Amino acid sequence: MLNEIGSFKLLLIDIESQRLGDIERFLSMGGFLVHVLSDLNSVFEQISAFQPDMIICEIGVLPFNGRELVRQLRRIGDLRPIILLTTDCDATERAIVLEEGADDVLNKPIVPFELMARVRAILRRVSSKTSISNQNKILHCGELTYDQRTRRAKIYGNEIECTPRALSLLEYLLAHAGEIVTREQLLDDVWGWDYAVGTRTVDTRITELRRALKDNAHSPDYIETVRGIGYRLLCPSV
Repeated sequence: MLNEIGSFKLLLIDIESQRLGDIERFLSMGGFLVHVLSDLNSVFEQISAFQPDMIICEIGVLPFNGRELVRQLRRIGDLRPIILLTTDCDATERAIVLEEGADDVLNKPIVPFELMARVRAILRRVSSKTSISNQNKILHCGELTYDQRTRRAKIYGNEIECTPRALSLLEYLLAHAGEIVTREQLLDDVWGWDYAVGTRTVDTRITELRRALKDNAHSPDYIETVRGIGYRLLCPSV
């Protein structure tokens, strides 16, 4: 819980570590254990050694781009939260970065109190999911299964290939099987913040899930559209 926040470790990544000095001091004063990394040739070694609970990284650092870091970590199944910092990121690029697996994107100049609030919010959400997954690690819906420990979904025993955000959406729908969930609810609970990308983002991920499940939108076996409201996951036992 956040009253034990001193146990949370943050890794700040920038090629010029002094630029993150103020952020490091502010987060340290907030009770976090903070480590700053500027040697980008040892990123993965440092992540393995420090075992941070969250990574905060400049999006444009060279020779290692922050977006590439997100993609590589997600590719190997590393799902720890990542916040990317950038000098200029419009709504379209922001949406793309989030779909690639980042948990948040902040434009500079960074407002320390806002960064702190977002770090805390993401860690609360992750802690909540961990608590739930410790009780119920595999979610079922007919022939569809989702392992919350490995974040892998299967249907009829075959693994489903989806973007990280689509898998998070699937996990949420499985946890609320049989319930009608609104697009706004999905944006709040799955995306976590108002990213100014709109409810159409939800529809796009739903389309991706349907394609992966070979589900017909007009005669669904799994994902039903509730017109004007949102979606419902259909299960034989619900």
